[in-house]
Amino acid sequence: MHILQVRNKTSHRKLTSFTGGSLFAVSLLLTGCGSVGMKPFSQDELAIQTAADRAAAQEGVAPIAGPLTMDEAVARALKYNLDRRVKMMEEAVALDQLDAASWDMLPRMMAQAGYSKRNKDLITRSVDSVTGQPSLANPYISSERSHETYDLGLTWNLLDFGLSYITAKQQADRVLIAAERRRKAMHTLVQDVRTAFWRTASAQKLHDQVKQVITVAEDALTDARKAETERVRSPLDALRYQRQLLENLRLLESIEQELASGRIELAQLINAPLGQPFQVQEPDDKADTVLLDMPVQRMEELALTHNADIREQHYASRIAVEETKRTMLRLFPNLSFNYTLRHDSDRYLINNSWNDTGLALSYNVFNLLSAPSQKRLAEAGVKLADQRRIATQMTVLTQVHLSRLQYQTAYHQFQRADQIWQADSKIADHMKNRQLAETQSKLEQVSNSTVAILSLLRRYQSLSQLQNVSGRLQATMGLEPEIGSVSELSLETLTRQVNASMQGWTQEMQQEVNQKVKPEVKQATPTPSAALSVPVATDTDGASPASLPPVAALSTQQ
Repeated sequence: MHILQVRNKTSHRKLTSFTGGSLFAVSLLLTGCGSVGMKPFSQDELAIQTAADRAAAQEGVAPIAGPLTMDEAVARALKYNLDRRVKMMEEAVALDQLDAASWDMLPRMMAQAGYSKRNKDLITRSVDSVTGQPSLANPYISSERSHETYDLGLTWNLLDFGLSYITAKQQADRVLIAAERRRKAMHTLVQDVRTAFWRTASAQKLHDQVKQVITVAEDALTDARKAETERVRSPLDALRYQRQLLENLRLLESIEQELASGRIELAQLINAPLGQPFQVQEPDDKADTVLLDMPVQRMEELALTHNADIREQHYASRIAVEETKRTMLRLFPNLSFNYTLRHDSDRYLINNSWNDTGLALSYNVFNLLSAPSQKRLAEAGVKLADQRRIATQMTVLTQVHLSRLQYQTAYHQFQRADQIWQADSKIADHMKNRQLAETQSKLEQVSNSTVAILSLLRRYQSLSQLQNVSGRLQATMGLEPEIGSVSELSLETLTRQVNASMQGWTQEMQQEVNQKVKPEVKQATPTPSAALSVPVATDTDGASPASLPPVAALSTQQ
């Protein structure tokens, strides 16, 4: 008996040594196979990928035919802008994550198949339960050397179901947050397009005039240098004359350089080829005062209910509340149920197929210790989200008042720039007549033309700034074009919808201004006005579900 125990111990040590050595060798082999080296892209690979990316960026983009209007520029930006496509894809990813989170609430059904083989029989011997002595009977073979197993199990966990349900609700709010971020990006995009469009229009308007005056100035500079060489006039007067011409040339060239960037920025926003020349159709340059006449209280109401940042913080607060529920749910016991169909091809089994059913209740005792801290953490998260929402509301209200003040300032600056341009234009016309009568020098002609061009440029800059501030104020109030699915609409249809929405803004806001009533009438009719109602928009990008509430423009339902 002692010899048998020694042999068993020796065999066990050999088996342990062999197993340890085998595992060490396998781990070294896997480590060697799992090492990954750096593989930078080659120049050819980068060139191929770059060409593919540029082709993908221009895929489906309609070429520009004819002069580009403001409405078409906005429509092209909404349909083709690459940054907007990124926001749309982010919203689509959030929707896919919501679908995936919904599947997590279902029970888990696991199918498993296996094959087992051993080089020796599974032999067992029995031991007397009283004396502990080995049985004198022959050892038993209790399993085949090779056999197959098949399992199909259904597992349902009550705690996991509750957590998955809350996670799905949070993910639904994240989809809404993605929609609000897309709205905010659209507000910024429309604002940038309007600014770049007016810069392009000013460049188109002034390009020929600047070129013509530069040519005249260079000719005058050549004549002045020739006169200096021939000593027709005093050297000091000639140098002063040249310096004034050079100063005007420097100013004209800086104007030309500033105007050149507007077209490139507009091409980037509408995803047009950067080197493609195109013309823009200058819209009506009359400044609108409807935003100045609109009551600031109404602006605050629109901003507090429809601003994208505020709506995002509302959803973030709801996510924080749901996170508190998740934290409290984790503190409850876990109840799980499983049901499995099993089959084993082992011929030594009397029943090769059978069913397993189980019900388990578990609880982490340490939850009793961590529950207070987890609860405090969840409540702190809710308070933080609420404080962020309140801070965002104050920031947005500040933006409303600042944007309105900036719009008022920009409006007066545009009026002043327009008056200065009109005066300089008349002066330039008089000087041009004097030039025709040969009573004016080329220097005076260049100087007066430069002043007129600079005045016209400042007028366009003031108008561009006015449009920029107007777009910022509308974005702060959460106003946006009421359009259909951008991916499904044609460019022509989208352009018409943008035009109708832009006109609807002015008409609806003018109605709001016209409906301002006296205080005594307000007391008699306390019902709030229905003007400027912002309906729930339909899917504007084809990515968000119809239940999402992105805010539409100041117009009626489509």
